Amino acid sequence: MRAFARLLDRLSFTPSRNDKLTLIADYLRDTPDPDRGWALAALTGDLDLRSITPSRLRQMVEGRIDAELFRLSYDYVGDLAETIALIWPETEGDAPAQLDEAERPDIPLSQVVTRLHEMGRANVPTEMAEMLDALPPEARYALLKLVTGGLRVGVSAQLAKTAVARFGEVELTEIVELWHGLTPPYADLFAWLTGGEKPVNAARAPFRPVMLSTATDLGQLQALDPAEHIAEWKWDGIRVQAVAEAGTRRIYSRTGEDISGAFPDLVEAMDFEGAIDGELLVRRGTTGVGSFADLQKRLNRKTVSKALLKSNPAMLRAYDLLIDGTHQDGGVEGSGQDIRALPQTERRGRLEAFLAPLDPARFDLSPLIPFTTWEEVAQARDDLPDPVIEGVMIKRRDTPYLAGRIRGPWFKWKRDPFLVDAILLYAQRGHGKRSGFYSDYTFGVWKGNEIVPVGKAYFGFTDEELKQLDRFIRDNTRERFGPVRSVTPDLVLEIAFEGLNRSPRHKSGVAMRFPRVHRIRWDKPAQEADHLATLEAMLPPEA
Repeated sequence: MRAFARLLDRLSFTPSRNDKLTLIADYLRDTPDPDRGWALAALTGDLDLRSITPSRLRQMVEGRIDAELFRLSYDYVGDLAETIALIWPETEGDAPAQLDEAERPDIPLSQVVTRLHEMGRANVPTEMAEMLDALPPEARYALLKLVTGGLRVGVSAQLAKTAVARFGEVELTEIVELWHGLTPPYADLFAWLTGGEKPVNAARAPFRPVMLSTATDLGQLQALDPAEHIAEWKWDGIRVQAVAEAGTRRIYSRTGEDISGAFPDLVEAMDFEGAIDGELLVRRGTTGVGSFADLQKRLNRKTVSKALLKSNPAMLRAYDLLIDGTHQDGGVEGSGQDIRALPQTERRGRLEAFLAPLDPARFDLSPLIPFTTWEEVAQARDDLPDPVIEGVMIKRRDTPYLAGRIRGPWFKWKRDPFLVDAILLYAQRGHGKRSGFYSDYTFGVWKGNEIVPVGKAYFGFTDEELKQLDRFIRDNTRERFGPVRSVTPDLVLEIAFEGLNRSPRHKSGVAMRFPRVHRIRWDKPAQEADHLATLEAMLPPEA
């Protein structure tokens, strides 16, 4: 457990992606099974400890600590796991303080995970308290981060899998394609990576790593031959992969998360054998599509009501075909031909034929944009035919489907972001390495003589700008509400965002998509910030 705690601590304070990869790979190399497998499951978010809820942890703490002292401490620290680790009292049974770290007793991570899995809901306060008492102080924080599920060490599931590939000296695509057939603590995976046999993919309808694009503009495109490329619209939904093989049907996000449960209507319509890459959208009428806000109503749900299925039916607008089940490859029953190595134009032709027998209300083809010059593509980008389009995609005709972000074959040219000058109203303390700074900002615009909140942003600024903003917030605080402060409405932030939708849940009536701080307008008085009417003019027409 101590080694896992050190890993989390070092990852928290290591900003470099490459250094994080090295830390994780070194840990996997130096840590025996099954501890390294459980650590990997924690980093990838595949460690499920649902019985241990924040309310149970608070109940545990209030058995040892004055409730008001804990509340004030939590308000100041802003992170539940960190607060409990800092405030947890030493007991008579704890190791003497004069002992060196190496002399303190340690508990294997696998033993901790086993106990957590076996822990009943009612026993959480008592058993968690026993575990915290038994662990050295430096390991308590790691235990608490483990059970709360939010490690907040700057490591995504994809980064953790990349570290596994680096440790085993194999391609990342091999790890990703095996992943959904593996279960923690991944004994078969580590046996292969340390010299054994590669495990057979046990998952039906597995995820295949997606091909990603790089951003471009007209200046960069001028160096390329338009005749060697195709262009199509970039739709404003979420990128998914729909896979149906041997009776198993799954819908994956671009990172490989199985989101099938939220879209049973689309899963039911997947009457094919193969794998389609496309954009998940909501259908409107016979040919139209809904906004991203419409799609959001379907995302992250375990169950979907009949009313929502009817009002927001899911559809897939296809971009590419990875596995063609109309052409068997001689493999296992139900498998199709892997056509990722074929050129883009040939895959496109196969995709058109593949989609033809499917329900057109659920599956259709993303149309191509006719062009002979890059200026024509620029004109199409500037004059989008549908508000649900966020730009154009440009692809080489001869390119195979390659996993990852390879510069050259695919480009994205998104529309310019919307910009608005808003006023900083509230700030909340961040988490992890930002827990000492006010880094989450609520901002608003004028509505007559009052300021109404229109969004929140927590990125887009540099570390130095974060320090400047934090200083401003502390110096201009009007009220405090735990980890949140209201500030004097004097500072203007230029906010960039990707889109705007009507929202009856917000006082302003609007909701921004992907807002971020574009610039800090130290020079601009709050009276010159934008008005709500400016945002309302950006709204798409009502359906």
